[in-house]
Amino acid sequence: MIFSVWIPLLVPFLAVPAARRLAEALPPRPAGWLLATAATGLAVCSTAALGLIALAGALRLPFVASLGHLTAPLDALPAWLALPAAATAAGLVALSAAAVVRTVRRHLAELRLARAQLGSATAELAVLRDPDPDAYALPGRPGRIVVTTGMLRALQPAEREALFAHERAHLVGRHHLFLVAAELAGHCHPSLRSLRAPLAFALERSADEYAAAAVGDRGLAARAIGRAALASRAAASRPRMALAATAGPVPRRVAALLDRHPAARSARSRGARLIGAVLVSCLCVSAASAIEAAADLHGGIEIAQGETGR
Repeated sequence: MIFSVWIPLLVPFLAVPAARRLAEALPPRPAGWLLATAATGLAVCSTAALGLIALAGALRLPFVASLGHLTAPLDALPAWLALPAAATAAGLVALSAAAVVRTVRRHLAELRLARAQLGSATAELAVLRDPDPDAYALPGRPGRIVVTTGMLRALQPAEREALFAHERAHLVGRHHLFLVAAELAGHCHPSLRSLRAPLAFALERSADEYAAAAVGDRGLAARAIGRAALASRAAASRPRMALAATAGPVPRRVAALLDRHPAARSARSRGARLIGAVLVSCLCVSAASAIEAAADLHGGIEIAQGETGR
């Protein structure tokens, strides 16, 4: 455990740049899954490592050791390092847990408030009487596509259908869960925070492609997204869990829609395969190291407990 427990804490610094590079080389949908999976997996492994460090140090305290029926010193970590490392790890886990709970509560409160403002209607499309152009996908049961009268006036009928298809893609794909997972992962390890922006871009690109397929015209989808972005303003009342077609680097998204097969060409590159191998290796090493550290700690506890019978 002395060495393996630190690996899950260091691996994200290598895996995150690899994940971002690979996401740029993949089509939008697999890129979204890749980034969300990498963020969640690395967060779980790093949090588990902190928990093991905290437990190893706590078991050196007489009261905790008595609860575990330990009579011999636990040598999972050196004596000079065990207690300071455990105190630091416990503090980090507590801060992460508090941030996770606070974030979840904030998102749920914003979601309840937004749905309350829409009333009891259950139709997929909800139109708000607001002159400011805005549109977004509001998750829930059922999911709602929220659009203001200002946005309806800013777009042509065919462009509205493309915009609605984009927001529908967010609801069908449950993209808000991807973003929430990445945000919570960022609370567990600081390097994982940088995955949220590329993940949001991949999700918007995935919805763009869905809209283009739904209306059968990539140019129309690009025009609808561009005009909606030019017309809209940042909405303070929009929940953070809500995804909008006007979010992110819109010029890059429009350019991608007007280019017929950019993702397919880049996904075949040798660089993408190499980076993918690096990322998978990072995830496997992180998980294996966390498991090995847990096994070592368990073995050390058993050895310490076995001294009681002598």
